Amino acid sequence: MRKLLLNSTAIATIAALTASVAVADVSISAATEFKYKSRSSQVTASDGTTFGTDSEIHFNFTNKTDSGLTIGYKVEMFSDGGDTAIEESSMSISGGFGKVVLGQDDGVGDSFGIAEMDLIAEESNSNALSTSISTNSDIAHKSNATQIAYFLPAMGGFTAGASFYDSGETSGSDTTEFGAQYTMDAGGNTITIGAATGTTEAATKDTDSQNMGIKIVSGNLSMIVSSGSLEGVDEDRSTQGASVSYKMANGMTLGAYSVKSEDDLDAAEEYSASGVEAQYTVAAGLTAVLTVDDYEYTRPTVRDTGSSAVNDSGTTTSLTLKASF
Repeated sequence: MRKLLLNSTAIATIAALTASVAVADVSISAATEFKYKSRSSQVTASDGTTFGTDSEIHFNFTNKTDSGLTIGYKVEMFSDGGDTAIEESSMSISGGFGKVVLGQDDGVGDSFGIAEMDLIAEESNSNALSTSISTNSDIAHKSNATQIAYFLPAMGGFTAGASFYDSGETSGSDTTEFGAQYTMDAGGNTITIGAATGTTEAATKDTDSQNMGIKIVSGNLSMIVSSGSLEGVDEDRSTQGASVSYKMANGMTLGAYSVKSEDDLDAAEEYSASGVEAQYTVAAGLTAVLTVDDYEYTRPTVRDTGSSAVNDSGTTTSLTLKASF
């Protein structure tokens, strides 16, 4: 009898504990792509063909508390050309006050800025042979770094947020970002205005980066016009971009873009590119993307010490197969 009572008590205790422990919702997704790229360049070392791969696995956990809070945890693992790492790992707490994200993640500039490449599936940022010029109008946001971010609760069509990255006690290169978007309906068209700004502290001169863009969606047609800037040590860049995409009934999406960047502190340095692409849904979860880019880079007439940048122009053609799970 005593044994029966003990067993009954144990079962009741386990049941009570199980009922009090929240069960998290778990989702797992993955994406992988294989790319064939052919580049025609006036620089011999850059002329030729290459293969490339890029894969990601996303784990997302969500739990709702009795008090109404939503607790989330995400991990993103990637593999790129044989290199593997955990790209992002962060916790989030959200409720009526908004959302707080803590951990290894992108700054808010990535969420609110609008750049011309947002409509392009495969961009070729590797065309420019210099790190002192911008290849798109996006801000130089802090990506995949341990930081804290706060997102305001949506108010009508308005959203905004801020993030802060602490570089440590001695380096003094903290990064702060702010961003906002406003979405409205205009005669059946959806118009979104976005802006983002970021500042990275430095001992001599801070690096400031800004982006502003507008996106218009009218049925199957989408358009973006954007501009960006970056100021820092020996850097005063201005970038303008535009893009358009159209979804066809046969599962194909056509896109085109144009971007131009100049650095006023590096005499004559300039980068321009334009391209077209076709995305085709082969089957559910499988997409083929054909992209053709023309580019031209003009190096500064007076190069920085140690700079290996050279003039270059050419065409890049790539075929990418993308699978999602």
